[in-house]
Amino acid sequence: MYDRILISTDGSDLAKKGVDHGLALAKALGVDVIIVTVTERFPVFSSGAGYDLAWSDAALSEYAQGQKQAADGILLSAKQAADALGVTAATLHVPDAEVGEAIIAAAREGGCGLIVMASHGRRGLGRLMLGSKASEVLTHSNIPVLVVR
Repeated sequence: MYDRILISTDGSDLAKKGVDHGLALAKALGVDVIIVTVTERFPVFSSGAGYDLAWSDAALSEYAQGQKQAADGILLSAKQAADALGVTAATLHVPDAEVGEAIIAAAREGGCGLIVMASHGRRGLGRLMLGSKASEVLTHSNIPVLVVR
């Protein structure tokens, strides 16, 4: 049914539930996984006064290094969980990207038949204010998505 599963994680406790569920499913099906984490672009806010703050190369580099270190830790933890279950796992860090788009692209490029990710299941104003990466993936993906709560 699924030859490969993409598991998305941001390293949170909730995302760990998604990782654990995805790995258990992969083990039961005897398939490989790709574990992905996405780090977003450096946040730049417009002042509305006709000019924006110019960030130094050093500040941008420091941000990128911090994001990479965080992603490496997230992926290492998930890879160790896969190894403990005997699931073959590749890891992928997608830097400077829109999360939903990057997850879908990684699944497509990796030949995945299923995307597994966690969601808080927020509704209404909470979803509007905080956004929902799972909702974005569900809306735009033509690959089946399993959402873990």
